[in-house]
Amino acid sequence: MLEPAVARLLAEGDQHIVLAGAGGWLGLATLDLLEKVLGDALEERVSCYGSAARTLLLQSGREVQQQPLADLPRLQAERIWLFHFAFLTKDRAETLSEEDYRAANDAISATVLAAARSLPVEALFVASSGAVTKLDDPQASAAMRLYGEMKLEDERRFAAWAEESGRRAVIGRIFNITGPYINKHAAYAIANFILDALAHRPIAVRAPREVFRAYVAIRELISLIVAMMAAERSGVARFDSGGSVLELGAVATAVAETLGGAGVERAAVMEATADRYAGDGPTYAALLARHGITPVPLDVQIRETAAFLSARHS
Repeated sequence: MLEPAVARLLAEGDQHIVLAGAGGWLGLATLDLLEKVLGDALEERVSCYGSAARTLLLQSGREVQQQPLADLPRLQAERIWLFHFAFLTKDRAETLSEEDYRAANDAISATVLAAARSLPVEALFVASSGAVTKLDDPQASAAMRLYGEMKLEDERRFAAWAEESGRRAVIGRIFNITGPYINKHAAYAIANFILDALAHRPIAVRAPREVFRAYVAIRELISLIVAMMAAERSGVARFDSGGSVLELGAVATAVAETLGGAGVERAAVMEATADRYAGDGPTYAALLARHGITPVPLDVQIRETAAFLSARHS
């Protein structure tokens, strides 16, 4: 659930909430949280958009209709809060040509920006990425750097919209999150670890270098985003997702201790250069405290993610 004060703010408000990119992990998790707050008012209060028209299925069994993103500028609503999750992520940068990848994301952003300019959007959230911090990292892949470059362009585009229009933009660089609707299980270490533990396999950490990550629960993240959108009527607010920084061996141990299983097998660390992908934890923690949001401990994050993965894989 969302933080109680945030849930009340949404339940008692009359904002029409738009999810652009509703069918991805962030979009579905946000939609699920909104359903828990709004109940049967969900269809009246929330509109979903994505790459194509399709039916989105929530854990409750509720079906929600997603409309094509191209239809967004024609939405008829007042007092709109827009969550901009729509973007082709790093995995698509690995399979598309650079030209096609740029063109696709430019088209997505242009559609969302046109809607923000023409509709009564009071507040907008931009889901940026920690990949922005990898632009000058020689160890980062070309796909990661391209993804980060385009996310930075998106940050600048929507910050300019807020400054020009006198409206509110919250820009969050998201590093590592946990919770329901987690996808791309092969790509996310913590999902792999949880699936190993659920299958009673030893959790294998194969990285030949130290790898540092920090995790936040998606419900905590969305609570903070909503609180920051509501905090001011105008201006640009930026933040990194935070959490406690842990080496993957410690993350695997936390998963094993929380869920049980067959222990952890950590490969020997042979390379001197570490891989760190984590945001500004202290600043993030201060933001949570300022907005009265309780951090979700890692063991609770693990259990909530495991509950979703167990149900999905069963």
